[in-house]
Amino acid sequence: MTDPLVLEAYRRWGYLEADLDWLGRLAPERHPELHPDGADEQSLQRARELYCGTLAVECGHIPDPKRRRWIADAMENASETPSRSIILELLLRAATFEETLQSRYIGNKRFSVEGLEALLPLLTEMLEAAAAREVVHVVLAMSHRGRLNVMAHVVKVPLSKLLAGFEDVAPRSIFGAGDVKYHLGATGTYATRDGREISIHLVSNPSHLEAVGPVAMGRVRAKQKRLDDGDGHKVVPIVMHGDAAFAGQGIVAETLNLAEIDGFSVGGTVHIVVNNLIGFTTEPAALHSSRFASDVAKRLPIPVFHVNGEDPDAVVRAAKIAIAYRYEFGSDVVVDLIGFRRHGHSEIDDPTLTQPDLYAKIKARPPLWKSYAERINTSSAELDTLVATVRSEFDQAKQEAEALQEIPVLRQMPSYWEAFEGGKHRDELEVETGLSVADIERLTARLTRVPDGFNAHPKLLKLLEQRREMGGGRRQLDFGMAEALALASLLGAGLPVRISGQDTCRGTFSHRHSVLVDLENGSAYRPLDHISEDQATFEIYNSVLSEAAVLGYEYGFSRDYPEALVVWEAQFGDFANGAQIIFDQFVTAGEDKWGLLSGLVVLLPHGYEGQGPEHSSARMERFLQLAAEDAIQVAYPSTASQYFHLLRRQALRKWRKPLIVFTPKSMLRHPAAASPREALSRDKFWNVAPDQTVEGARRVILCTGKIGHELRAEREKKERRDIAIVSIEQLYPFPHRELGAELDRHSEAREILWVQEEPANMGALFFVIPRIERVSRGRHVRSIKRSASASPATGSFKAHQLEQKTLLELALG
Repeated sequence: MTDPLVLEAYRRWGYLEADLDWLGRLAPERHPELHPDGADEQSLQRARELYCGTLAVECGHIPDPKRRRWIADAMENASETPSRSIILELLLRAATFEETLQSRYIGNKRFSVEGLEALLPLLTEMLEAAAAREVVHVVLAMSHRGRLNVMAHVVKVPLSKLLAGFEDVAPRSIFGAGDVKYHLGATGTYATRDGREISIHLVSNPSHLEAVGPVAMGRVRAKQKRLDDGDGHKVVPIVMHGDAAFAGQGIVAETLNLAEIDGFSVGGTVHIVVNNLIGFTTEPAALHSSRFASDVAKRLPIPVFHVNGEDPDAVVRAAKIAIAYRYEFGSDVVVDLIGFRRHGHSEIDDPTLTQPDLYAKIKARPPLWKSYAERINTSSAELDTLVATVRSEFDQAKQEAEALQEIPVLRQMPSYWEAFEGGKHRDELEVETGLSVADIERLTARLTRVPDGFNAHPKLLKLLEQRREMGGGRRQLDFGMAEALALASLLGAGLPVRISGQDTCRGTFSHRHSVLVDLENGSAYRPLDHISEDQATFEIYNSVLSEAAVLGYEYGFSRDYPEALVVWEAQFGDFANGAQIIFDQFVTAGEDKWGLLSGLVVLLPHGYEGQGPEHSSARMERFLQLAAEDAIQVAYPSTASQYFHLLRRQALRKWRKPLIVFTPKSMLRHPAAASPREALSRDKFWNVAPDQTVEGARRVILCTGKIGHELRAEREKKERRDIAIVSIEQLYPFPHRELGAELDRHSEAREILWVQEEPANMGALFFVIPRIERVSRGRHVRSIKRSASASPATGSFKAHQLEQKTLLELALG
């Protein structure tokens, strides 16, 4: 019997002396507790066999003894190895796939899996294990390394379709658009050895290696919601990472942090570190400060299994344990698959320039399928037959690829996307967004009701009373009530709503209050859950203090729930710059690169109010630059009713485009931005808000957002009845027709003035001027803006007030 103290030491520290890398880059790190004086040699030998072989585990950081006990049982009780002939065939297919591409498409990048061919038996065994637990969908996410091989042998994309990507079939069909083949997403069906089928979805990804992780999690959450899969047994995410990226990119930590967060957990993500112990040309010592690239995962109480990729049997065992743990505890789990990279970063790189000794050893190393065949005593005749069969299949696939006339589609869209479209906007897609007075009053009653015995805060009781007056037409509606009515109307119509962001339940500016908290017992009541008997689901969550991962998550959710209104709100608009990669690579480019639509709404508080550079600008200019070719919509609603109609329009029409909304701060409750109840009953959102108070204007001031209210107040002071102030509420797609019609209404005006509170190098200035000139009918167009040297709203509040006053006087002088 093994000494329990010795065994416990090896359970905790055995991974430090494990046999994980044949190249010696992860040499065993001696630990004194593994070599106790006077210990029984037989106990030591047994403990080393269990914990210092080609499969090792880190679990000492897990505080739950039940979980550690489970892991120990899994490590100390051998599981049955599947047919080794199946493993051999997978290894051979992986290598043959790479050899085919290398020999027949010379000079093409493919980012080979060679050196980590064991990834394929790892993944397939995970699928087999999940299938035994009734999985329906598996969502895969990974970067470029080995992606094409995974498409072929795990997602089951036909080989001919993949090879067509190298044949340049119809090259002009994606001229100026599309993406490289090792970024594309794919769907397929994996058939298990016992005849079950699993739907596989490989998520499209950019070169920003780890950005796809939270997107995949959001997609999983949406698919789980569709299947009422609260425990995450039917839909499982498997996310693959490069070792350098897993250790180095901050979005990994952000995404790991979502694992157990209410509203974001998915029942456990299986993480695979595809670890070749190198990043491009950089070695581990320069990539991470800890021994393992996977150490960032130890911020969570989850196991990390390290496995030598040159031992396929150990790899398959790791797969089984990982899936079993995920299902047992609903927890994340990490498999660190350690191997090497046979070629350079890509196949056109020469790795001997930077690692000559390493690549001399690698060159002499036989392919894994050959060494494994020898290890399991496969006869030469059996091996020759298998090799001939596989190569024949690849030859046939190449012939089929050459015969294709069109670029093949690698995915099949889910049926829930059939009702929606993207592309350019068409007037036929517009919908009416108004509500009747009766509907407003009915929804108001639901929104302002507090259950009997619920002890709401006195301030919130007063707020609810004010909202009751707003819905009753006795007080003008502010942004908070307008939003609540818009959401309630959508929920009542059967359209789900999901909102997340930092402090979103209350609202950064204490304007939303979608969750009421009982003063005495802390229980929560959400009025939007009680709109009607058969309403759709309402979800609102305060997110972790992260922009990139949470925005990526919500984008992913919107991809698999197109009928829902999915909203991410930044605490302040400029905080969105922490998520710039997600905006650049997914939100604004997903349709153009991958043909993937999203109706995600992004709320960005914006406005110059003397709060300093970090709380003023949502960087409007950046989003207008990203908006080209109908990539996104950009709007800045100036009143509560406009915000109401904008949200309803986004959800009700079938045109799916991300919507960037610049929202107010000080104007949320300002009388100038409030709206009468009847404004919610008009038919639609106004892309251009006309000035209906002035006729025969001599000057037309064009603006957007908060500055319009300040201009109107200054106009009243100066009694300038000859100046019309027109607000452009939708900045993109630019409303040429509506603006032209409004300017024609003021045909006597000889001057058109664009006014913005942002500096000259920010805001909408450079975007709108040429577009205004297109519809100005030759009239002079000029601009007034904040000095560029004031970028952005630096200085004290008094300095801001002085500068704003000067701006208004110039515009109305």
